[in-house]
Amino acid sequence: MLKNELKNIISGTGKVSHGELIQATANYLRKSPSAGAVAETKQCNRQKETEKLIEFININNLWNCNIDFDLFLSAGAEQRVFIKNKNKVLKLNDAIYYSYWTDYLDNLLLHNYFFSDTAYTLIGFYKSDANLIYALVEQNYVEATEPTKLENVKEYLLNNGFECTKNNDYYNPDLGIILEDLHDENVLTANGILYFIDTVFYIKNEFYY
Repeated sequence: MLKNELKNIISGTGKVSHGELIQATANYLRKSPSAGAVAETKQCNRQKETEKLIEFININNLWNCNIDFDLFLSAGAEQRVFIKNKNKVLKLNDAIYYSYWTDYLDNLLLHNYFFSDTAYTLIGFYKSDANLIYALVEQNYVEATEPTKLENVKEYLLNNGFECTKNNDYYNPDLGIILEDLHDENVLTANGILYFIDTVFYIKNEFYY
């Protein structure tokens, strides 16, 4: 059953084809002296979670500054994108769209499951001069060959159980998963194929039941 498979991936008990470090980081953040349950982890505030993230980064030597800022490609509210080479891009994301880092990491895991052709690889973390922490992820570079038709995005998602709730936002009632912000800059079309390069997944409480 798809929902059980996804629950195992999110809980850390299921094997992932992409994103082992993403899953390991999320698992570490969910652990606490009292409990490891997702519901109890959510009671922690962002600052405490960030302290735990820094602890994980330090233990595993995951600070990464290997970015050529001269190869800046684009930026949005939540991330900055840089060219790594002709096949890959690097993205710096501060998880601003999410209340917790675990929510952002879960988003990456869900993206990798549903859209493996543009899967994210977590390669480390970056700290800015302002002491802001960013996840540094790598992704396949997709060059669009034609404009994306949003009706094609809607049809594709409907065929996969996601109903349009408004504009470019979707919800899968069977899974309890929200998928938002799928405008034509976040879904590219190359040679007639849709590539979801930036997704915003949210997990509702219904997902866990």
